[in-house]
Amino acid sequence: MKTSIQPKTPDAHERIEQQARRQVLDLLLGRRSTGLLEEPAPNGEDLDRILDAGLRAPDHGRLRPWRFIVIRGDARTALGECLAEAVKLRDPAASPSLAERYRAWANRTPLLIAVGARISSARPIPEIEQLLSAGAAAMNMLNAIHLLGYAGIWVTGPNSYDARVNTALGFHPPDRLVGFLCVGTSKAAASVERPDRSAHVIEWNGQPPAEGLARTES
Repeated sequence: MKTSIQPKTPDAHERIEQQARRQVLDLLLGRRSTGLLEEPAPNGEDLDRILDAGLRAPDHGRLRPWRFIVIRGDARTALGECLAEAVKLRDPAASPSLAERYRAWANRTPLLIAVGARISSARPIPEIEQLLSAGAAAMNMLNAIHLLGYAGIWVTGPNSYDARVNTALGFHPPDRLVGFLCVGTSKAAASVERPDRSAHVIEWNGQPPAEGLARTES
């Protein structure tokens, strides 16, 4: 005779804990990216906890490739000059206003965290997996930023991949930046349209999807 195993009924303490976890998830599902930031930015214990969240990212082979460069205060002016010089060297024909925009962006952002990966060949872990781990660290930090009541956005683009900018921040090949986290307090709360889950998720039945993977227009 087969004996069925009944699921355990959670006790009062477990139910309270489950509810608390769902409330945290509800908060997390309210996260959105915004570049409209003002002071205050996280510091002290809040900043430490955000950085610690980055250090909890998935990490194949325990290589711990994550490298975070915290940029604030007067260092933002130096970063702005670095970005302005980089764009001039990339494109001598670039408008002076573009260089000025980079300066202004660095100076008006309350806190920047440059996120990169220290690429290791000590173990047979593909480089892409080390970069993905750094990206996962960036997302962990964005989630922590949101849960602590701050706001942020992950910025990439030509400056993130510019060799001069990478070198200025201490990344030498094969190490590299994956982007900048801009962090502060949101200037204005605004709703954002959420994606339709059905446009992004399928359940595989063992056969190639009849119509391939759905593509969505941004």
